[in-house]
Amino acid sequence: MSGNTLPKRPTALAALLLAAGVLSAPAAAAQSADAAPGDAYVLHVTTNPTSTDYDDRRVDVTGTVTKADGTPAPNIPVTVEEVVRYTTWNPWGDPIDPNYYEPRDLGTPVSDADGTFTVKNVDIDHVGGSSLLNAEHEVEISASYDEDGDLDTPQDGYYADTTVGVETRASSVSYQVNRRKVKAGDILTVQGRVTTPEGVDPYDTEVFLQTYWESQYDVRTTTEHDGFFVMSVRVDRDDSTFVLRTAPRDLYVSGAESKLPVTNTSATSG
Repeated sequence: MSGNTLPKRPTALAALLLAAGVLSAPAAAAQSADAAPGDAYVLHVTTNPTSTDYDDRRVDVTGTVTKADGTPAPNIPVTVEEVVRYTTWNPWGDPIDPNYYEPRDLGTPVSDADGTFTVKNVDIDHVGGSSLLNAEHEVEISASYDEDGDLDTPQDGYYADTTVGVETRASSVSYQVNRRKVKAGDILTVQGRVTTPEGVDPYDTEVFLQTYWESQYDVRTTTEHDGFFVMSVRVDRDDSTFVLRTAPRDLYVSGAESKLPVTNTSATSG
């Protein structure tokens, strides 16, 4: 597995609802619709705008809480979160969660007389120092409410979410390898440079080298101030997948990927 470990699903309420069978998997990944039988409330959440870009990263989050009959539900505290999602590295095809999640609390606004709650000027961005390898360019905004505040009783919990698109700028990577044919025990060295969009500092961009298909990367490094990097790995007999990947530190700058022109003669003859 990749060494890039991230927190699992942030909303404990949503997780418990799924486990209890109260909330189906598709419902956990989309906004709530009409009230189901037995529901006391219905949650909706939207953003304005619905997508962001490098220069404009903020949205207003607005939602509603209504009673089962459709009338507004005032004075309801709603927990709002922003979630950066990551694609799980899964070359085996196992039936596992296809995503990792990194949550950020946006507060607990209280619905007004019209059942509306709002969180203004939300930064749709990555917060913290974790890697952005595998980051999806669609950020989730979730809203949840638990009637009794006890997450062990998920039958009285309500959940809704929406997504905000993230329009990225492209980056690129150039490289040289010290040899195109390798065998077990050889040292493969890759050096190159990451180029980022104008005005974006390439410093500290993560660079990953994969040599074996089960692991997304076997060696990692970060670039210098001019975007230069160098990395080396000792080749194993079974190495047959030589791929270079980059992960800029800015969510709004996409990474690059290149398959290296390297052949392992040990793997070929084995």
